[in-house]
Amino acid sequence: MTWQFNRIPQIVFGMGARHQLTDLLLSFGRSVLLITGAHSFDEQADAPLLLQEWQVAGIRIVREKVSGEPSPDWVDACVARHATQAFDCVLAIGGGSALDAAKAVAGLLPVQHSVMDYLEGVGPERVYDAQALPFIAVPTTAGTGAEATKNAVLSRHGMDGFKKSFRHDSLMPRCAVVDPELMLSLPASQIAANGLDAITQLIEGYTSTKANRMTDALALDGLRRGLPALPRWVANPKDVDAASDMAYAALLSGMVLAHAGLGAVHGMAAPLGAFFPAPHGAVCGILLSETTRQNIVQLQAQDSTSESLIRYADVGRLLLNDPTLSDAHALTLLVEQLQNWQADFALPKLSYFGMTQADIPRVVANSRGNSMKTNPVYLNDVVLTEILGACC
Repeated sequence: MTWQFNRIPQIVFGMGARHQLTDLLLSFGRSVLLITGAHSFDEQADAPLLLQEWQVAGIRIVREKVSGEPSPDWVDACVARHATQAFDCVLAIGGGSALDAAKAVAGLLPVQHSVMDYLEGVGPERVYDAQALPFIAVPTTAGTGAEATKNAVLSRHGMDGFKKSFRHDSLMPRCAVVDPELMLSLPASQIAANGLDAITQLIEGYTSTKANRMTDALALDGLRRGLPALPRWVANPKDVDAASDMAYAALLSGMVLAHAGLGAVHGMAAPLGAFFPAPHGAVCGILLSETTRQNIVQLQAQDSTSESLIRYADVGRLLLNDPTLSDAHALTLLVEQLQNWQADFALPKLSYFGMTQADIPRVVANSRGNSMKTNPVYLNDVVLTEILGACC
């Protein structure tokens, strides 16, 4: 197999890693645009100390806050507000939404074009030929892995909504500072939703048609850490070891998806997140067990010796922590345990977010994006309808 692995950020990982931020910022300069979530940074006990430390070091901080998933309009407005300022780097501290917003702003400040010019699948899809500002990503959740990807995911909500990526090699963060201590104030519901996004990315990356030896190694190590850690962390949000393992799993999930692609869960999650006010991680968790079941059923019907079935069995053995399970037993228990997680984590049905059975054809029609192309087996519209119907 021929494959390639692209540039990844400099990674600073571990408890207290945030204390290296001052030196990292100074390595780029003294003028910084800081983009945070609406609350995640302010709720950190160390936030005032970090701001004071940067002030003492002579670093000028200009701050922006993004609430919820970033939209193209928010990104364009942010770029317009700062068009005349010269920044040495962009720093994001927050969840995946803050990181995606900052990534897009870092790419657009040098060119002053609307992000709509570059979004995949909408607008003119103009070629990005600039060099983004240096970007430092500091996640405060363990989910999207945006600290290790080169795409900024932006959303426009509503009947004609979309969720699309602005993607370029220069948007890759220069540094990813992953400090699990920044994640210890999360509520259990958010831990579950974010964690299910990371787990889904690892499973889909491992079973993707574009998987390779490098992504396999990362996906399996992420699953070994993440699968047992997620329920422990949901049960005890202050569990430092579980938080660290999930932060690591999420980081690896970003690397895996960037190089191996995703699958049908994310294929359907994109229009669901655009059409309805549904958090991405929760949608992934709601879809994961039924989509996995249907993938296995379709693979068994088409080729009972498929390597993809063996890969799903690998995940089942990791999830059940039993390497002696036969492939058949591992596949059955994998689906059962993922179904149990939906109950354990109190995930609602899609109808909770306003989706009805009448909406299913529209979601199916908009599910054929890049993620669906690397699903391990083709799922026709009838099967996608069955999955969404079961989850609605």
